[in-house]
Order: sequence, then C-alpha cells, then structure tokens
Amino acid sequence: PAAELGLGSVLAAAQLKVRAALPPALADQVGRVQTRFHLDPSTWYGAADEVPFLPAVADAVWRSRALSVRYRRWKEPTDISRRLEPYGVVLKPGRWYLVAGPGSPRTYRVDQILELTELEDEFAVPGHFDLAAYWQRYKAEFLDHLYRDEATVRLSPAALGRLSGPETEAVARTGRAEADGWTRAVLPVESTEIALRQFLALGPEIEVLDPPELRARLAAAARATAALY
Repeated sequence: PAAELGLGSVLAAAQLKVRAALPPALADQVGRVQTRFHLDPSTWYGAADEVPFLPAVADAVWRSRALSVRYRRWKEPTDISRRLEPYGVVLKPGRWYLVAGPGSPRTYRVDQILELTELEDEFAVPGHFDLAAYWQRYKAEFLDHLYRDEATVRLSPAALGRLSGPETEAVARTGRAEADGWTRAVLPVESTEIALRQFLALGPEIEVLDPPELRARLAAAARATAALY
C-alpha cells in the first residue's frame, strides 16, 4: 500500500532509520517479525483495481490541495465533473477510496477517477473531521442500505462454519440452537435474487423458512437440479 501511494522509498528509509536506532536485541526481534509476518491487503478473487491516479490523490491529501476530477459513478449521468477537497484515503482490501469535501464528506472509488487535475487553491480539513470515525459510520450506513431484507433460516453446523461477515454477526445476535443440532437464525439479505444464489451454494446445509417466495424459489431450483442429474 505504501508503494501504491508513492511512499515506498520513504517507508523503506524510515524503517532502516528506526531499526538502526534500536538496541541490538530489539533490532533482532524486529528482523524476526519481518521474516515471519507478511501483510497482503488484496482479495483472493478478482483482478486488482487499476489506480493510476492514486499517487496524485495521495499527494493532494498530504498537501491539502483541491482537485478537479472527472468521475464515473453507477447512476445516470454516469460521468460527472467535480471539484474535490481530499480529506483522506482509505484502503479496504484490494480497493482504494477517497474521502473528500467540500462540506460534508463523501466517498469516491479511486479506480473510478477518469481524469484528474490538481488545482492551485488550498483548503483546510475541518477541525472536527476524524477519518477513522467517518469510515466506521460510512460502513454502518452502507450495510444498513445494502441489507434491506431478512430471511429466517435453519443452518447445519457445516453451514455455520461457511458464513462470514454480517451473516456471522446476525447468527450471534439471533441464533437459537435446536434439538437436532441445527441453528435457527434471521439473516440479512440484499434481495431475493442475491439470497437465492448465496443459499443455493450451501445446498442441503440450509433450510429457508421465510419469506415464502425465497423458500419456493429454492425448492424449485433444487427440483430442477435433481431433474437435471
């Protein structure tokens, strides 16, 4: 990540200076950690985003310089022009985001910046702005918007081991063990279509109890699969 921000050489020099200033025993410990711990912030699936403007974005963040960008978003009109005041950058495994004003901050994917020009005007980040706190609120609001529906399900022990993220948290909140070893829980879902694909991947390790439409579509998919084989 430091290299992607254009700070690879700066980080390497800082590490060398810190290690040179450490007592020998502590320097040896740091060396062992470096040889036995590796951080890979990328995801397994999908190609890494192309972020040619990331160094320029980061430089504008460090120097509090406004940017003029052409940006591609998901809704119409897709390509828009904006003047941004970059407050900070966030790396969420495999993807870089820019948090920018003016005014109330908004979040932009760096890989969706089509053109970028650094402006002469400087700006001041609002004194009350906290990047980490903003990101936590943004994530919570994003998930609330994303998961609009729920499904009541029964999960086998094997299915429980394959859940992750919001689904795991939902089981912790709503899960209730049943006599046969399965667990009844209420899971968040984005939509019937997405839930259908996700739950089909669990095969006979999940039973949907509600909503009826999702249960019926899973049953139909299971019958079609059985007929095919």
